[in-house]
Amino acid sequence: MAGDLTHLDSRGQARMVDVGEKPVTAREAVAQGQVRMKRETLDKALAGNAKKGSVLAAAEFAGIMAAKRTAELIPLCHQIILSSIRVEIAAQEADSALLVTAWAKTQGQTGVEMEALTAVSVACLTIYDMLKASDRAMVIEAITLLEKHGGASGDYLRP
Repeated sequence: MAGDLTHLDSRGQARMVDVGEKPVTAREAVAQGQVRMKRETLDKALAGNAKKGSVLAAAEFAGIMAAKRTAELIPLCHQIILSSIRVEIAAQEADSALLVTAWAKTQGQTGVEMEALTAVSVACLTIYDMLKASDRAMVIEAITLLEKHGGASGDYLRP
């Protein structure tokens, strides 16, 4: 069972993968997720005058900060040096949602998928926190890896 799961040893015990012998290469990842909400809640978020301040700015900063702390949040993640992390939030008017996208880059021995996914997750949670007084029924959904580049496993593009 543990054969194809890199974070389990032959006995099924959790372990951090040893990347010490892997070459340093350029690595990139893009992740995305969204927060669906009532139309009036979306309007408040886009107006930039929510009670707690600019929802979009706070969520973008929170996502960036979270990406930089991924190894502290996810137990078996390697601590890596990010060369870039960018978080953008766009309105999806037809879905009454905010779409969060994160781009992460590094030069290293392990990928940045978890950093991109963490950035999106925390940005979505920040959106929820800042708007929950208006809409506790918001839904955080579809947090997913869209693409990754670099490393021994090669490129991945979500179909």
